[in-house]
Amino acid sequence: MNNIKKPTAVAAVTLVCAMMISCTDYLNIDKYFDDEFNIDSAFVNARYIEAYMWGAAAMFPDEAQTVRYGYTPGPMAADEGFNGLTGGGSSNVYYGMDFATGRITPDFYGDSNPNLNQWNNYYKIIRKTNNVLMNLDMPKDLTTSDRLRIEGYTRFIRAYAYYNLLVDYGPPILLGDEVVNTNESLEYYDRPRATYDEAMEYVCSELEKAAELLPEDVGIMNFGRPTKGAAYGLIARLRLIHASPLYNGGNVANSYFGSWKRSTDNVHYVSQQYDESRWALAAAAAKRVMEMGRYELYTVKADEHTPHLPEGVVTDPDFYATYPNGAAGVDAFRSYSDIFTGEAVSAINKELVWARNTGYLNEFINKGSFPPSLNGWGRFSVTQKIVDAYLMADGRTREEARGDIYFESVADLPEGGTFDDLFTEQSKSFSGYPMNAGVYKMYDNREMRFYASVGFNEAIWQALSSTTNNMHTAKYYYQDVDGRGGVTATSPNYPITGYVIKKYNHPYDAFLGTGARQIPKAYPIIRYAEILLSYAEALNNLTGSYTVQLGSESYTVSRDTEEIKGSFNRVRYRAGLPGLSAAQLSDPVVVQQQIERERMVEFLWENRRFYDVRRWGIYEESEREPIRGMNPDGADRESYYRRTIPATSSYLSRVVDKKLNWLPIPRSELRRLPSLDQNPGYN
Repeated sequence: MNNIKKPTAVAAVTLVCAMMISCTDYLNIDKYFDDEFNIDSAFVNARYIEAYMWGAAAMFPDEAQTVRYGYTPGPMAADEGFNGLTGGGSSNVYYGMDFATGRITPDFYGDSNPNLNQWNNYYKIIRKTNNVLMNLDMPKDLTTSDRLRIEGYTRFIRAYAYYNLLVDYGPPILLGDEVVNTNESLEYYDRPRATYDEAMEYVCSELEKAAELLPEDVGIMNFGRPTKGAAYGLIARLRLIHASPLYNGGNVANSYFGSWKRSTDNVHYVSQQYDESRWALAAAAAKRVMEMGRYELYTVKADEHTPHLPEGVVTDPDFYATYPNGAAGVDAFRSYSDIFTGEAVSAINKELVWARNTGYLNEFINKGSFPPSLNGWGRFSVTQKIVDAYLMADGRTREEARGDIYFESVADLPEGGTFDDLFTEQSKSFSGYPMNAGVYKMYDNREMRFYASVGFNEAIWQALSSTTNNMHTAKYYYQDVDGRGGVTATSPNYPITGYVIKKYNHPYDAFLGTGARQIPKAYPIIRYAEILLSYAEALNNLTGSYTVQLGSESYTVSRDTEEIKGSFNRVRYRAGLPGLSAAQLSDPVVVQQQIERERMVEFLWENRRFYDVRRWGIYEESEREPIRGMNPDGADRESYYRRTIPATSSYLSRVVDKKLNWLPIPRSELRRLPSLDQNPGYN
């Protein structure tokens, strides 16, 4: 969230930098405002107090930083990402892999893994924001409107710190508005964690208060600052999490948290009583964002390069209608891809409820996926499970289309077919995406999000900004240019599953050759597509009608199939796919399955999958399924295109354990605060 800082002058920047004084826990005391002024000087005028506030915001990690030196478990701690390079201990920089392999312990963090331990940092932010709120009346030159504006941003910053604690560590210690005193006895500082329900209500209530004061729009120059929509979007996300099986009573909640109680009063940290009205509140929170009228899915109009919609789709009678009522009239590939590649102007993209400009997408994720022969690392892998989850162009699953338009083995071919018949005969191009002849037919006739998101063997990396190294065909066969052993015999720079994340790659991005450069990009923190799918999911889980209150507004919601259809299908239509059929809509179980598949591919590598599989209560099931991909030891087609479990230590030591629902609280904090209970499963 560094993007929401906006110091007003060089002097203010100096003051902000002085705020980042190291401390050990949530008891952080700001002893100095800078080298000359004490902390009170931060609040003598409007300029200083605002600089102090943005200094707190500057302490948040970059939200895109989910992989290399990640601050959160991220894609590699879920079933959507994999990387053969881990190393373990201080040599590893991919903390998500350490999480998935069970290396994370309360003593793990240390100096070698500082980013993943953000517990202390979030409490530093909370203390700074509490200081601002306590001193809002001190600057005599602060106008009423500026005071309210600063209060809105400050409450948001504080709530966002608690939000991050809640989703990554579980229920935090709630300090309210208190600025903890210094020079007190240890007993004064000792306090227990809140329950999950208490924390959820507090964070949502603070976001509600912030939303009342935040602007609806911050303009192009202040892109990245939080808005009313950002606050409402976070509330919608949190309410959906709170309603989900893991945190809402029932068998799943009991399995994970049935015996986890607060030591100070023996109260369950996570409620063991199911409450269906939480789904109603989640639906209302998403609906409120929708009714703001400020957000919509990003689309690009169809042109002569847009592929025609597949013929013969009968499951959805609206499929051929013009978008948003159907899938016609938009270019599905560009409508999705342009959001992430930098082609769409992020500051005016109405799909981005909240996003931030960042160099991390190019410096790490994009470079980490680029072919080694183009000066990339080629190691940020996508799993076969994800590839299989993408639908065919006509909306069928690969199982439904096997032997018709999906071919993976000779058994899928007509009688007499040979292995050579499993490859395309002609090259083609659509929506600016070129595809070679000779591509494995498993990758042909897939939905457009597949091509926008996944790099596969013999896919083209255009690298058009480079005049000397462009239109490169990636070759991942053993000892081929981009495969295992293709750069050096010991290099980890190859896709261990045969797939890489290509989602953030613009056709002009290049890292090698004359003119090589990368297009600037923004990382989406909340997209409108998430709001639509959250609304559909929340409605689908209702069995009755509920009237709930959000702020000053009341909402009446129930399982309305037309509402589910409208929100879910809009995401599908943008992807060029048919929506839910009437038969599917009639069955809540089927709708939930469709939503889970949709979120898996729509939000690939956007840091949602890790949290989704946990809140749904399917973490153990999803993670126990082996990671698979193509065979990196295959030097020819027939041996390469075999589904394989990676033979690496990082896979073989993969751990599935309920305790990996959250990060552990650092041991150092537990030693200081006797009433602070550790997360379940950690010793």
